[in-house]
Amino acid sequence: MPIKAALSQINFDTRWTTYRRPNSLQAPRLWRQWLCDRGSLTEHLSCASDQQFKVAVQQQGWFLPSRSEAKILSINPRQVALIREVNLLGADQPLVFARTVIPADTLTGKQKQLAMLGNRSLGSLLFSDHSMRRGKFQISKLKLPSGESVWARRSVFYLSGKPLLVCEVFLPRLAQLHYQPPLLPKRRH
Repeated sequence: MPIKAALSQINFDTRWTTYRRPNSLQAPRLWRQWLCDRGSLTEHLSCASDQQFKVAVQQQGWFLPSRSEAKILSINPRQVALIREVNLLGADQPLVFARTVIPADTLTGKQKQLAMLGNRSLGSLLFSDHSMRRGKFQISKLKLPSGESVWARRSVFYLSGKPLLVCEVFLPRLAQLHYQPPLLPKRRH
């Protein structure tokens, strides 16, 4: 089954675990660094692919979020949200599948631009916004319909206090690039 079809069938209403200490995450070291890095995934993927980074929108529209997505965003599970699914490509190869869930209440004021990203990277907008705050990572190992497992993370971002959920599924091709996000010292708040 092609990866695009497999990813569209992933159940995002799975068990997600919050890790306070990355060392307790039972994932291979390669994936731990990707899963726990708090920097811009867009920047890392650009570096990993010699600046040959692109975003390919798979779908975007108003859909019902999964129950766990609605719960983490504190919205009614019967309330539609803007859901955007994209492949993040390096040298035209899918490296990460990303799913963003944006409640309608978030798409007001300056955040209206979130609905009009097109093939622009969400990360470029998030990490340039001085009001951006990122919640804790939740991590899961997702099983594709083929039986193959992939690691994923999700976190709630807040722009001017308004939430949106970003889930990133790390595809096997990423491991072949021989690139790791640099280990950064912990930021103090």
